[in-house]
Amino acid sequence: MSAIAGNLFRVRELVSRAAVRSGREVDLLVVSKTWGAEVIKEVTECDQLLFGENRLQEGEEKIPVLPDALEWHFIGTLQRNKVRKVLQLFPVIHSISSLKLAVHTNRIAGELGLHPKVYLEVNIGEEEGKHGFTAGDVTAQMEEILAMSNLSVEGLMCIPPKGDSPEDSRPWFVKLRQLQEELERQTGRNFPGLSMGMSGDFEIAIEEGSTIVRVGSAIFGPRP
Repeated sequence: MSAIAGNLFRVRELVSRAAVRSGREVDLLVVSKTWGAEVIKEVTECDQLLFGENRLQEGEEKIPVLPDALEWHFIGTLQRNKVRKVLQLFPVIHSISSLKLAVHTNRIAGELGLHPKVYLEVNIGEEEGKHGFTAGDVTAQMEEILAMSNLSVEGLMCIPPKGDSPEDSRPWFVKLRQLQEELERQTGRNFPGLSMGMSGDFEIAIEEGSTIVRVGSAIFGPRP
């Protein structure tokens, strides 16, 4: 067994155990940014189907040469001028970070005849310079977003403020879950997805409600 396959097996075990503790199903999204198609192919041979990319250019290079059965998620900052190309490659987007971007993405999706699944990125720590809705904005604007007929809102996504230990992420994950619950009460709609947790804190994220974790370096090792 290669080092990457061994790491994937270990991460899957940790995800599975945390999912059992939390009583829910959790998806593992393998973050393959900076890794070439040959390295990713090794992971696909371990029956991994969900992959996430941060950059459109990398997706354009890798997706056409990898198996069609894979499901690709766009998890990086989404720029308005790249929305059309991103939609054509990625059926799931984790980084709708403003009402203006949602409106634009909905319009382009309509033109393309697509219906992407999207997560609304929340700047849960309200950090300067970081993309995302504030909790107040997403609460005030959710009804308008839900009226966008070409977007399927799966739920919320966050990247918590950087802490000294994985445990420092826990209160931010709790806050995002509580925001999800508040939005469900407000709208009467179910938002099944919480995209939170990365290589350093995914077990804690699952304990606090995550349904999909974005893990890269814990599988591939340090990026080249």
